[in-house]
Parts: sequence; C-alpha cells; structure tokens
Amino acid sequence: MNRVIPPKNAQIVMNVIFWAAGILTVLILLVIIGYVLINGLPVFSLEFLLGSPIDAGREGGIFPMIVSTFYVTFIAIVVASPIGVLSAIYLAEYSGQNRIVRAIRFGSQTLASIPSIIFGLFGLAFFVVFLQLGFCVLSGGLTLALMALPTILSTSEISLIAVPTSYREGSLAIGATKWQTVYKVVLPAALPGIITGIILGMARAIEETAAILYTVGAATQIPVSVFDPARPLPLHLYYLATEGISLPNAYGTAAVLIILILIITLSTNYLVDRYIKNMMGR
Repeated sequence: MNRVIPPKNAQIVMNVIFWAAGILTVLILLVIIGYVLINGLPVFSLEFLLGSPIDAGREGGIFPMIVSTFYVTFIAIVVASPIGVLSAIYLAEYSGQNRIVRAIRFGSQTLASIPSIIFGLFGLAFFVVFLQLGFCVLSGGLTLALMALPTILSTSEISLIAVPTSYREGSLAIGATKWQTVYKVVLPAALPGIITGIILGMARAIEETAAILYTVGAATQIPVSVFDPARPLPLHLYYLATEGISLPNAYGTAAVLIILILIITLSTNYLVDRYIKNMMGR
C-alpha cells in the first residue's frame, strides 16, 4: 500500500521546496551580477565614465554610449507608454468581449514572444529603408518601442482590471461620467502597476542588442539629433566582446549597464512605495 503523507508534513515539504527554489534564483542572480561587477569595477574611473572611446573602444571611455543608451530608451518609452496605456484602458474599461478584443490580445501576446532579432530586421526594412530614416537614434528608438509595447500594454491592463469594481460603482453612483471614473479613480489606483510595466519595458529597451544592431548604427560620438547614428551600451558591449577589442572594457561596460538598471529599478520601486503610502494616508 502507498503511504499517505500527512497534510502537515506535505506542507513542510512544499515550503522547503519553495524556499529552496527562491534561494536558488537569488543565488543565480547574485553570482551573475557579482561575477560581472568583480571583473568590471576595476575598470571604473572618471576617465572611463566621462571619456570618449579611443581605437574603437580599446582605450578611453564610454560616455557617448551612456548618452546614446538614454537617448534611444527615452524615445522608446515616450512612444510606447502612451500607446500601451491607452490601449490597456480601452481593453480593460471600454471594449467588453468580442472578436476584435481577442484579436488585439492575441496580437499583443504574439508580439511579446517574437525574437528580438526579428524586430531588428523589421526595423531595418521599415524604418531604415522604407521610411528612409537611415541608421539613427530614431530608428533604434522606434524599434525598441515596438518591443516594449506588449509589456506595457499587458501589465497596464492587468493593473486596471485588478482595481476593485466597487471603486467604479461608487464613482458612477455619485454622478461621475465613465471617463471621469477612469481618469480620477481607476487610473490613480492602478498607477503603481502601470509604472511597473513601463519600467519593465524600459529595462528591456536598455538591455537590448539585437533589435538595435541593424537600426541605430555604430557611431562612437555623442548623438545630437535623433537622426544621428549612435552606439548604445549593449551594442558597444557586443562589439568589444565579440570582436576581441578589449575584454576588460567589455566587463566595465557590462557593469555600468547593470548598475544603471539597478538604479532605475530601485528608484522606481521607492517612488511607487511612497505613492502607495501617500494614497493610503500613511
């Protein structure tokens, strides 16, 4: 006969498994980040952070790459955020359930699963060649916007749906219109989740290489106009590592990229927590 595990013992076993899985995940993250930082931090200096690359990055700094990263990411988020949030509002508050809505959701899910290299090839064919924008910051930013859009849309929609129905009913009961309810009641309540989705989209844009490989160019100078070519940090890291230009500088660039993402993520989490506490009157 099979021995039946008592419910209490089964709960203990599952708790151990869940804790072990969580700890293993954190350890893997710490090992990866620690390895990159250990090899990259010795390269850090004011000259490295504020200087320009010399001899294709073999010497010098990465300041133009930092500027290019923020430039491209800013364009991506400015384009993707309004489209994603407004689409999420339509799907969550106005659309109901029909074939068009199901098609939009299916398209968003499919778009999120497309490999980044496909986005890069599309950006090359559409933005660079068809629209004749050329290899520039704008082409790279628009390509990254397409990548960030599904993340922002899905996260925003889930956040809006999670707002209790009683909030909407109470607002409508006192005479507010549908849009006033959405704008003044639902959106503020869902704002932390929406911001999280935007940050996830921004993180994907900052760290992406394949999508900008065929769209942004490879110039090592600071871009001034959106029509100037550039070389964001992930692309610069790719060239340094794959072409054997400078492995130490590659680790230094990777460390800067990780630190930037950590700063953005931690700062956003802090601001979101402050916003939630203020809303709850704490």
